Amino acid sequence: MLDRIHVLEGRQLVLLNIDEVIRIIRNADEPKPALIARFKLSDRQAEDILEIRLRQLARLEAIRIEQELKERREEQGKLEEILRSPASLKRAVIREIESDAKQYGDARRTLIQAEKRAVAEVKVIDEPVTVVVSLKGWVRALKGHEIDPATLTFKAGDGLYGAFAGRSVDMLIVLGSNGRAYSVPVSQLPGGRGDGAPITTMIDLEPGTQAAHFVAGSAERTLLLANTGGFGLLARIGDLTGRQRAGKGFLSLEPGEHLLPAVAVEADHSQVACLSMSGRLLLFGLGELKLQASGGRGLTLMDVDTKDPLVSVATFAHALRVVGTGRGGKPREEELRGPALVAHLGKRARKGRKVAGSIKPTRVVAI
Repeated sequence: MLDRIHVLEGRQLVLLNIDEVIRIIRNADEPKPALIARFKLSDRQAEDILEIRLRQLARLEAIRIEQELKERREEQGKLEEILRSPASLKRAVIREIESDAKQYGDARRTLIQAEKRAVAEVKVIDEPVTVVVSLKGWVRALKGHEIDPATLTFKAGDGLYGAFAGRSVDMLIVLGSNGRAYSVPVSQLPGGRGDGAPITTMIDLEPGTQAAHFVAGSAERTLLLANTGGFGLLARIGDLTGRQRAGKGFLSLEPGEHLLPAVAVEADHSQVACLSMSGRLLLFGLGELKLQASGGRGLTLMDVDTKDPLVSVATFAHALRVVGTGRGGKPREEELRGPALVAHLGKRARKGRKVAGSIKPTRVVAI
């Protein structure tokens, strides 16, 4: 707009001296500077005069130039008024919208309706795998169940925490030392023959929190979760599963209490075994516990105290193995069946009785 007005003003300046302009263009070695000096034109105006053919230059009509210049200046004034005044700008926008609405305001032709949300689903091949977890929290998933733990290798100073036979569609649950539950799909674990990857790259542990225990299985798998204070509860792996890397608060712990390893409850298990540090063993029916999908503190499993905390729990069907040390501190195991189990039967939250014999028990496991 402004450029066009400037050009027209230049043409007006030379309009009454067309013959002289033509003479300068034809005879001057440098016509552009000559035109600028003679008619006080700007560089842009002189350039415009030189771009016009001489024949057209001779035909320039004063009336036509003055008419266009007038129209351009009027349009310039209107635009400057709009730019200076917010009210004028608003009125101009309203006029344009109303004009467009009048011209294009026919009924909508595109059908707009609510549709189902598209969900990107990544399909995972359901196949047997073994989840291997090291003592320092390195995890991996190896294909198949025929994995000999003795053949597994680890980084220097590390070793086997556990090997969980399951499916690629299962979930790995990490229990934090603060009672939070973290979950990682088994399908996302690294495979191959390497050492795997540290679990800390897959979850966001709170400052000062450590990965205390691990367990892997299907969402319907039932677990017995307990702490050294003698409390525990039943929950399914699906209850501990969450979408956030920061996990979900699940188990309530009092100061000084620590989580015990999660115990997978098999379909035929009907009894719970609780072992205290001093060697007291209590057995009671699994039916005395209930599923607590939201977690919490749980129920009292065994009557213990800070000097004699709960150190091991297990669920079993008919027989129990007591693991510990014998004379001279040598590793020793004993199996409890029939009458040997009856001596320790009781109700939940009782003290239990010490394991007889020369073994100093440290752990109980189902047979």
